[in-house]
Amino acid sequence: MFASRIDKIKPFRVMQVLQRACDIENEGHRVVHFEVGEPDFDTAAPIVRAGQQALLDGRTKYTPANGIAELRSRISQYYEQGGVRVDPQRIFITSGASGGLTLLSALLLDPGDEMLITDPGYPCNEVFIRLTGGVPRVLTAGANQGFQPTQADVQAAWQPATKGVLLASPGNPTGTMLQARQIVDIADYVRSKKGFFILDEIYQGLTQQAAYRSGLELVDDLFILNSFSKYFGMTGWRLGWLVVPQAAQEAVTKLAQNLFISPSSLAQYAAIDAFCDEAMQIHAERAEEFLQRAQLLEAGLRKLGFIVPVPPQGAFYLYVDISHTQMHSRDFCFRLLDEFHVASTPGEDFGSHQSERYVRFAFTTDIESIELGLERIGDALAAWKVA
Repeated sequence: MFASRIDKIKPFRVMQVLQRACDIENEGHRVVHFEVGEPDFDTAAPIVRAGQQALLDGRTKYTPANGIAELRSRISQYYEQGGVRVDPQRIFITSGASGGLTLLSALLLDPGDEMLITDPGYPCNEVFIRLTGGVPRVLTAGANQGFQPTQADVQAAWQPATKGVLLASPGNPTGTMLQARQIVDIADYVRSKKGFFILDEIYQGLTQQAAYRSGLELVDDLFILNSFSKYFGMTGWRLGWLVVPQAAQEAVTKLAQNLFISPSSLAQYAAIDAFCDEAMQIHAERAEEFLQRAQLLEAGLRKLGFIVPVPPQGAFYLYVDISHTQMHSRDFCFRLLDEFHVASTPGEDFGSHQSERYVRFAFTTDIESIELGLERIGDALAAWKVA
């Protein structure tokens, strides 16, 4: 009855963890949430006010499929403030980054075409590829190379059916970034194969001492995927954007018109004020707090004997080696949740390469909760007699 692709789609395990955590909370227990990559802060007040005003002003009609001109212009200015000129016509507002990935997969893949993705990496990437009949091909990127592939890795994995590559900087679940040289070298190789290079930058802004703010500073013909969910704290508003090469503008417009009609009008008008001075100050302060949380959680986990093989350079995740517990990461996560009410995500959600030894901890909760979580993890290790 159902399409065969359904059998190839794995469960999104973090959502199973979240559901179990909610069940435990409904039983009256406090759960410390390290599992979900969603900022715990409310959407910044200027954005909320702008959304309310848009509703009062009746901004509830369809918009152009590529998004309202004022928002695209504002995003262009955002890039220009970072030293990159991006024509607003190359910017497409999407229904979240997921809508952007849907558009890019439909644009770039025919049935049987391969796209290179990383292991570990965001688990839903392969689903977008399969929806168009494409085939995900895995690039393994271990801790010894910062969980990021090199140009040599891309070249070794490239096959006759390969059409392009999707990478993320900073990445989920590792929080690591591609070095500037890596982006340039990979882009050069992909261009030589007449392929495409999608760079996921949805954690742009949540970076620590990065050598670049956007890959567009280094390479102009990238397909950029971005979102208002992470740095701008607008997860439930479901809004993102693409930057595409000029040659792709007409084709992406045609796809967007047919697949989505338009992004949410209210979310778009609200997002204009995501770039106002007041909101940008709020975003910057929250990014600084994420850094403080990262430092606290990393130090606490290391003290408990865990290994953080590559300190994160961005996003809000720690990808942690739990091998000293001699437990499979899945067993570790569900026992930690069921017995000590601390939620985290097993590595198998992000791939298969050594996934049994890794757990992702998201520091998207407040300092007091992080301290409580560390205390409970210490109690768990003591109860399990982990040296």
